[in-house]
Amino acid sequence: MSILERIVSNKKIEVKHRKSLFPISFWEASPLFDRKLNSLSARLKESRSGIIAEHKRRSPSKQNINNSLSVNEVAKGYEDAGVCGMSVLTDGKYFGGSLDDLNHARAVTNFPLLRKEFIVNEYQLIEAKAHGADLILLIAAVLTREEIKQLSTVAKQLDLEVLLEVHNQEELEKSLMPTIDMLGVNNRNLKTFEVSLEISKQLAEQIPNDFVKVSESGISDIEAIKDLQTYGYQGFLVGENFMKTNDPGFASQQFIKQLEG
Repeated sequence: MSILERIVSNKKIEVKHRKSLFPISFWEASPLFDRKLNSLSARLKESRSGIIAEHKRRSPSKQNINNSLSVNEVAKGYEDAGVCGMSVLTDGKYFGGSLDDLNHARAVTNFPLLRKEFIVNEYQLIEAKAHGADLILLIAAVLTREEIKQLSTVAKQLDLEVLLEVHNQEELEKSLMPTIDMLGVNNRNLKTFEVSLEISKQLAEQIPNDFVKVSESGISDIEAIKDLQTYGYQGFLVGENFMKTNDPGFASQQFIKQLEG
């Protein structure tokens, strides 16, 4: 069983347990449930940098990235730096995150928040909405076309945007549908964890202009982003590059200054 298969298997058990503890009606009563969407796709279209910063404590490929900073200070630092939005890892077992992280980030910011999670059930979309998310991530590698259609349709009904992540042409072809707002190309091979920006370049022409193109993973320098912009990418998810510093907000601010300079 691959690491991805283990994560998804664990996630299905986790969701079943959470559903038994917190019914949907509990989350629908959240003060944040009726909050108006702050569109990340709209901000990316208008931005010169397109930076989506991330809060991530650890990952299967890197056991410890940064455990010393509070989500509040990271989120506020990112917003003050002028990033377009923030990705918040909410998986606990493999990434050290939680839904509380999403709550804490929302409490101190107004910019778009992405619940970055291995979503396998509509219930997780309702959780995302109740914790202040503006958009959710769907990963094509773990979902069928019908599941993508079902989950993205429910997301739209909840007034959430959808970032659909693909790793290859096969995943891309099954994911093109009007309920997707942004198509993210993950440059990391999920089997080997090797990273190559060539994946984004190869798939760029096959992504219709109806979707905002986002490149994810392995983005750590200005020239890489400028190169990818020539392929039509408007969003760039940067995680470890900022989080491995003592001040992610300052690091992202300096990065954006150089990029836009």
